[in-house]
Amino acid sequence: MKIKLALGAAVCASALSAGQAAAADWDAPQQPFKVHGNTYYVGPGGVSAVLVTSPAGHVLIDGGTGKSPQQIVPHIRQLGFKVGDIKYILISHAHFDHVGGIAELQKLSGATVVASTLAAPVLKTGKPTADDPQYANLVDMPFAPVGTLHTVKDGEVLSVGPLKLTAHYSPGHTPGGTSWTWQSSENGKALNMVYADSVTAYGDDSFRYGGDPRWPGAKAGLEHTLAMLAGLQCDILISAHPDASGLMERQAKGSFVDTNACRAYAAKGQERLAAQLAEEAQRPAKK
Repeated sequence: MKIKLALGAAVCASALSAGQAAAADWDAPQQPFKVHGNTYYVGPGGVSAVLVTSPAGHVLIDGGTGKSPQQIVPHIRQLGFKVGDIKYILISHAHFDHVGGIAELQKLSGATVVASTLAAPVLKTGKPTADDPQYANLVDMPFAPVGTLHTVKDGEVLSVGPLKLTAHYSPGHTPGGTSWTWQSSENGKALNMVYADSVTAYGDDSFRYGGDPRWPGAKAGLEHTLAMLAGLQCDILISAHPDASGLMERQAKGSFVDTNACRAYAAKGQERLAAQLAEEAQRPAKK
């Protein structure tokens, strides 16, 4: 895929030949680390994977590319946790750089995969649906289909022992995207955690966010998502691509807390949408 920079990070993109090279950057080596309390970053350097732990079982969010489990699994073990204790694997959106490793992680853990109703068909087949803005770029990039799958509604709360994670439908980058929120406590301090789906308006050469029969509600969906993310209680933001929210930069500074991060993330998404619409306006009219 041809990578397009937005939100200060590489995001999903364009051509097949470049996509295979980009995966090497997504799977750049990265040491696991604690974010806050029972929340840990266990992914590679370019695509996020987050483990939320409890004595009753763990929750993993996203599984990276098909190669990412080669880091995710040892990262979980390095932190002292067992892959077999993962009860649920949640997804942000069903592109191969975020869910390509989930079938293997599900096989190793026995966990149930959890996704929105619109993401479920993609996960079951390993193939994009035509309403995905990047469909033409992704159709030749299938991933391994997942097994046991549970769908959640917008606003539904998923529980594992004391853990409670809330699903927030996040259409825009894809029709079936989902962001997740929960609380993590450390030294008596509970913080509001947000795992935000990608909010980049980016499509294949034929898709128009300004209006397209493949997905007429793309622009409205993304605008809804941006407003939702900006309004969340948000102490610590982790985005589906860590660079998109400056996660590693905050780690280097010694604090992940930034109560303005979700609003800033949404504002950059709005800027990208405006740029996309302006670019579309310069294209020849569809016949």
